[in-house]
Amino acid sequence: MLTRRRFLQAAAGGAAWVALGGILGCDPVPRARAKAASAPAGQAWNFRSRPDLHPPVIEVIKQARDTAPGYVFIAPKNGPGEAGPGQDGCVILDNAGQPVWLRLLQNEGIDVMAFRAQAYKGETVLTWWEGLHTGYGQGEYVIFDHSYREIARFGAANGYEGDHHEFPITAEDTALITIYSKVPMDLSGVGGPVEGVVLDGIAQEIDIESGEVLFEWHSLDHVGLEESYYAPPDYFHINSIDPMPGGYLLISARRTSAVYKVDRKTGEVVWRLGGKKSDFKMGAGVRTALQHDARRNSDGTITIFDNGNVTRVDQSRAIMIEVDEDKMSASLVREYTHPDRLLSDTQGNVQVLPKGNVFVGWGSAPFFSEFNHHGELLFHAAFPTEGETYRAFRFPWSGQPTDDPAIAAELGTEDKVTIYASWNGATEVTTWQVLAGSAPDQLELLASAPRQGFETVITVRTTEPYVGLKATNGSGTVLGTTSAFKLQDRT
Repeated sequence: MLTRRRFLQAAAGGAAWVALGGILGCDPVPRARAKAASAPAGQAWNFRSRPDLHPPVIEVIKQARDTAPGYVFIAPKNGPGEAGPGQDGCVILDNAGQPVWLRLLQNEGIDVMAFRAQAYKGETVLTWWEGLHTGYGQGEYVIFDHSYREIARFGAANGYEGDHHEFPITAEDTALITIYSKVPMDLSGVGGPVEGVVLDGIAQEIDIESGEVLFEWHSLDHVGLEESYYAPPDYFHINSIDPMPGGYLLISARRTSAVYKVDRKTGEVVWRLGGKKSDFKMGAGVRTALQHDARRNSDGTITIFDNGNVTRVDQSRAIMIEVDEDKMSASLVREYTHPDRLLSDTQGNVQVLPKGNVFVGWGSAPFFSEFNHHGELLFHAAFPTEGETYRAFRFPWSGQPTDDPAIAAELGTEDKVTIYASWNGATEVTTWQVLAGSAPDQLELLASAPRQGFETVITVRTTEPYVGLKATNGSGTVLGTTSAFKLQDRT
C-alpha cells in the first residue's frame, strides 16, 4: 500500500522570455516575462483572474513520457467523510497537472461522476452525471458541446431515478444508464426479514433526443439473490454497461463479482464471466472481486478494473481478458499494477488508448496512471490525500468558450505591472498579447508572452492607466479579447 509522498509541485513551464516578431518589417513586439501560476501539492488552486475557481492541486508524481495524445478528464471529489481542499466538479487537465477547463460545483450536496468526452450526433461532446450520491445516485445526465454550452440534460425514464455509475452514448445516439430501484421482497428464505427490500439493478437504454425507452433490463428477473456474495438490499450493484457486437450488452455487477453478456432484445443472460456461476473455464488471474468498468474492446478482449477483496489481497489491478466463446474459456492476456501496490476499495476504471496504452483511474485510491502496452508506467498523478475520482480518462479535446478571457492586474514598483491571464476551456491559445493605453478604447499592443498553464502571470512595464489582453493561436489569429482593466491608483 502506497505511503503518500508530499513535495512541492513544479510549476508548468516557468519563467520565459519570448519575442513576437513584427509583421511586414515592423519592429518586433517587446518581450514580456511570463510564468504559470503555481500552488503547493495537497492544497487548492487560487487564481487571481478567476477567484471563483478553486480546484484541488493535482500532484504529478511521474512526468508524462510517450503517453497517448489528449487531456486528462477527472471529476474530483472528497472521499466519504473527508473534508479536503478544493471544489468538486468537472476538470480537464494537461500532463503537467494544470487545469484546462473547470466546471466546479458551489453546492456541497451535489456530486459529479463519470465525466468524459464522447461522440454525439457526429460531434465530440462532454458528458457527465450530476446529482445526489448516497452509495447509488439520484440525478441527471448532462451533455455540453465544444463551446461548453449545455445541449442536453435528462433523467431516467419510467419513473426511476438516474444513477451515477454509467452513461455511455452509443453509435445510435442512445444513452445507456444505470438505475437502483427498491423492490419489496420476502427475504426470510435468505435469513432476512419477511418485509424486506432489495435493490434491483436496472440497465436502461434511452433515445437521448426523444426520451423514448428502447430497452430495460432488471437484475431481479435474471440474477438470483444466491449469486451474490452480500446480503440484500444491495445484492447486485450494477456499475457498468457496454455495447457488444451483434446486439448484446456487457453488464458488470460488483457484488456478484461477475460480468454478464445480455441479449439486447430478450434480456436473457447469454453467459456469466466470474462469480459463483461462471460459464467459463477461468484461467489463472482471470477471476475478479468487487470489480468495476467491464469493457469489450475492438480486438475482442475485455478489460476490467479488479478492485480485489480488500481483506484478502494487497493490490488492485487493471486486467485484459481473452474470452473464447466456442471453448468457453477465459485467459489473462495482461494485467497492469502500480509499483506502489495501490489498493482501491471502491470505484476505478480502465481505458484502452490508441497504440495500446492503457489509462487507469484508481477510484478511491487518489491516483490515476497511464501504462504502455507492456505495463510500463508512463505517467502517474495524485489528488490530495482526501480526494478521489470515480473514473479517470484521457481524450483529445478542442474547446472554444463563448465568454471572454479573464484578466486581473496589480501595480508594482518602477512602473511594473503584473497581469494575470486565463481563459477557462480555451485549448488553442498559445500567446497572450498585452495591451495598454490611456483609455479603454485606446489600447495598443505593448508586449507578448506565451500561455503558461491555466493562469499565465505576465510582468510588463507601463505608465498607462489601462491594460487588456488578446488571446491568439499558433497562427496569430485573435481568438478572444478581454475588457480593459483599470489599474488602481492610476488616472
